[in-house]
Amino acid sequence: MDALRAQDPPRIGDYVLLARIGAGGMGVVYLGRSPGGRLVAVKVVREEITGHPEALARFRREAETVRAVRSAYTANLIDAGLDAAPYWIATEYVAGPTLARAVRERGPFPVVTCRRLIAAMAEGLASVHAYGVTHRDLKPQNVLLGSQGPQLIDFGIARGVEQTALTQDGQAPGTPGFTAPEVLTRNEVGAAADVFALGATVAYAATGRAPFGGGDAAAVSYRAVHEEIDTAGVEPGLAALIRACVEKDPARRPGPAELIRWCAVDTALVDDPAYQPLVAMADVVPDTPQRPPNAPVLAIHDLPTQGPPPPPPPSRSNPWLVAAGVGAVVGIAVATAVWLLPGNGGGNGGGGGDKSGGPPEYIQDIGTSRHAWNGLRESCNLPGEEQPPLQFQYAVTTGENDPSGEIPLGKAEIGYRLKNEEPNLPPYYVSVEVKPPHLLDTDDFGYVSKAADLYEGDETQWKNLVYPDDFSDRAGGKVRPAPPLADDPGEWTVVYHHATSDKNHRSVVCHGFMADTVSE
Repeated sequence: MDALRAQDPPRIGDYVLLARIGAGGMGVVYLGRSPGGRLVAVKVVREEITGHPEALARFRREAETVRAVRSAYTANLIDAGLDAAPYWIATEYVAGPTLARAVRERGPFPVVTCRRLIAAMAEGLASVHAYGVTHRDLKPQNVLLGSQGPQLIDFGIARGVEQTALTQDGQAPGTPGFTAPEVLTRNEVGAAADVFALGATVAYAATGRAPFGGGDAAAVSYRAVHEEIDTAGVEPGLAALIRACVEKDPARRPGPAELIRWCAVDTALVDDPAYQPLVAMADVVPDTPQRPPNAPVLAIHDLPTQGPPPPPPPSRSNPWLVAAGVGAVVGIAVATAVWLLPGNGGGNGGGGGDKSGGPPEYIQDIGTSRHAWNGLRESCNLPGEEQPPLQFQYAVTTGENDPSGEIPLGKAEIGYRLKNEEPNLPPYYVSVEVKPPHLLDTDDFGYVSKAADLYEGDETQWKNLVYPDDFSDRAGGKVRPAPPLADDPGEWTVVYHHATSDKNHRSVVCHGFMADTVSE
């Protein structure tokens, strides 16, 4: 939970706003207090998307769904303002961490806890399905671990089972790694797709790993359709239960009632000794509105009705061009990597070398630079050495293929950010390495950028670097400028590193781009 910002309104409707719970592409969620003192979660649509009919329709559909579904496993709707901007809904406030945060900070769940989690979430899905509604985006971020049991949240893309699965842009709904194969391949949304997502979610809880691995969205979705879920190291009985949930054929998956019978739990999840400490991770609720020290208190008519607008992607190119595959749309390489873990808990990168030199500045060659991007396959020969933080996004745009015309010819803009805010996390330093084609068949280190803390400032804003301007070779204590793209046309590799010191870093994402002989 974060303090309110200067641009946040002091109240929405009848509710005094106390703090920020979170923010995303759709809007901002605040902790609010009713006139009688009841705590609520107030979700406010960003002003700049209220003019988009599909976005507004999705928000109104969420309000209608939450109003219709009255369940012990969902936060009930309390109030809403849907007639005029600012558009908002207020639901019951559930004190407790998300499943994603609990696993990230405390590690995988014990086997018996996972079985109780399956039973509880299956009961929750059965309750939701009884209203003729499918959730369509069940994942660890959308499960709150409350004192009364797990709560399903974010019904923004939930619909009746008879409604189409496609969004306005033709993409299947949901999150890569948690979206069922029939949704991805045939746009078939039903109760069985939620069971698939439940299985993937519990696999994450049992392993602490993304259920179908990391990488770009298209690669993760491909594995969800064609490959087996990651249950390495999971107790065999629990692994079999998870695999049953994620059967490729939806007809072969058990229903929620069958799952509950299979789990055969004899104790409620809320009484599980491993669950109770997780509930205690809930943020402390402030008594009064929380704002940063010395933040100006503006008059309400001077305030926007929501948080800052979503950050523009690099040079206003579109980071969502990755709908059907990874980047390379007219030469613009853009990808969204949706992972559920910071790199090994956001801790040490492993790679050897000095660990005591303080925050990294320019990472050095430690003999691990073996990545090489293949433009024909649009993939790298090696995966990352660790997983990047939650919803890490990266993009590469060359001047020759920049639709805005703002990137000079002969240069490339390399950017990264988090899609959503991740408040109060320790520093996570990112350094970017660029390897020219002539280095691709070698272990030689490429040209690197200065390391920057991913969480510093507004991490949802793109952090952009320009090649060759922001890159150099630092071998042997000497600084050598990076060569122009025109000097080495062909397949260039871009590697994003998590660094804990100059000599201690691990790769998290590998991508690339094509450069030709055009110069400035």
